[in-house]
Amino acid sequence: MTKTKIAVSAIKSRRNALIILLLGFSILSLARIFAEAPGISSSVTFGGAIALAAPVAMAGLAGLLSERAGVVNIGLQGMMVLGTWGAGYCGWQFGPWGALLGGAVFGALGGALHALNTVHFGVDHAISGVAINLLAPGVARFLSGLLFAGKEGGTLTDSPPVGNLGKFTMPFLAGGRIGSIRTTDLLGGIERSGWFVLADVAGLLGGVFRGIAVETAILLSMVPMLWYVVWRTPYGLRLRASGEKPSAAESLGVNVVWTRWSALIASGSLAGLGGAWLVTNVGKYQQGQEGLRGFLGLATVIFGNWKPVGVLLGSILFQFTESVRLQIGDEPSLAFVLAVGISAFSVAVYRTYRKSWAGAASFLVASFLIFLYLNSVDRVDDKLSATFPYIITLLVLIFSSRRLRPPASVGLPWTRGQED
Repeated sequence: MTKTKIAVSAIKSRRNALIILLLGFSILSLARIFAEAPGISSSVTFGGAIALAAPVAMAGLAGLLSERAGVVNIGLQGMMVLGTWGAGYCGWQFGPWGALLGGAVFGALGGALHALNTVHFGVDHAISGVAINLLAPGVARFLSGLLFAGKEGGTLTDSPPVGNLGKFTMPFLAGGRIGSIRTTDLLGGIERSGWFVLADVAGLLGGVFRGIAVETAILLSMVPMLWYVVWRTPYGLRLRASGEKPSAAESLGVNVVWTRWSALIASGSLAGLGGAWLVTNVGKYQQGQEGLRGFLGLATVIFGNWKPVGVLLGSILFQFTESVRLQIGDEPSLAFVLAVGISAFSVAVYRTYRKSWAGAASFLVASFLIFLYLNSVDRVDDKLSATFPYIITLLVLIFSSRRLRPPASVGLPWTRGQED
C-alpha cells in the first residue's frame, strides 16, 4: 500500500470516527431531552465514568502490551489483586505515592510469574493466567493476616488508612481556584444551558477538568505514553514484531524472549497501577475491591482493536453505564435505556439503507421492545441497571468483532529457534 493510500485511509478512519462520535452525542442529547434527565450527560456522570475507567484502562493497556508481544494475559485480574495489596501495604508505610509505587511493583511480580510460566517453561498462556487469578487472592489474604491483622485500622481483609493525592479543577474552564480567587466556570455555564449536543459535550469536558483526582490524571497519562512507546520507538517495533512473527523477528536480531519478559513485567506493573488507584480512591486496601475490572480490561483490548486510544474509549464507554447507574434518581437510567432504544432504531435505519434486511429487522424489533418496556414502567429495575456495564460490553464486542485484527502470533506456542 502506497503512502497516499495510507493517508487517505487514515483520513477516512478519522472522518468515520468523528461521524460516530457526533451521532453518539446526538442520541445522548435526544435521550436527555425526552426523558428530562440532565444527569445522564452531566459533568458528574462523565467525571464518574472517567474516574471509574482509569483502573479498567490500566488493565486494558496491560493486556494490550502483553498481547502485542504475543502472550495472552488472562491473569490481569490476579495482577490487579496483587497491585491492590501492594498499594495497601506500601501506602500504609509511605503514603499515597508509596501506594502507587507498591501497586506497580507487586503487579510486576505477577507479570514476572506469568513470563516465567509462559516464556521460560512454555506453559499454556490461558492456564498460567487462570492460575495467577486463583493464586493472587489467597496470597493477598495470607499477607493481610500476617501484616494487617491486629494493627491499628487493619484487619484480615483491610489495610490501615493509605490516603490519596487530592483533586484538581481547571481554572476558567471548570471554575477552579487561583489562590483564594474562584474563576469562571465556562463549561458549567454551557452544560446548564441545555443546548442540543453542546451541553452534552460541555458535560464531558467538565468531567475531564472538574474535580479530577491526581492519581486518575497520572494513570490516564499512560495512554499517550504507551502509544508513543509501542508505535514510535525501536523497542515498540521489536515488541510488535514479537507478536506478529517471532521467528522473523529473531532472524533479524530481536531477542524475542527478553522482549516478552519485559512486556509481561510492564504489563503486570500497569495492572498493578490500576489496583493502586482503587486503593487510593477508597483510602485503604479492601479485599475484593478490584471486582471484575481485570476481565473488563481484557474486553477493552478487543474493543480497542489492540490500540491504546481504543482501550481508553472502551473503558469510558463500559464505565459510563456504571456511572449512570450510580446517579441519584431514576431519570438517568431511564434516559440511558431510551438512548439504547434510539441507537437500535438508528442502526435499523442504517441497515435498511445498506439493504441488510435481516439486520434491519432484528434492530427494529429490539428498538420496539425497548420502547414498549419504557412505556410500561416508571423506573428501571435496580437489578437490570446493575447489568448495564456487562450487557453493553457484550453487545459492543459482538458488533465490533468484524473489524478486529489481533497480533498474528498471539497465544501461539513458540520457542527460540522455532519456525512459525
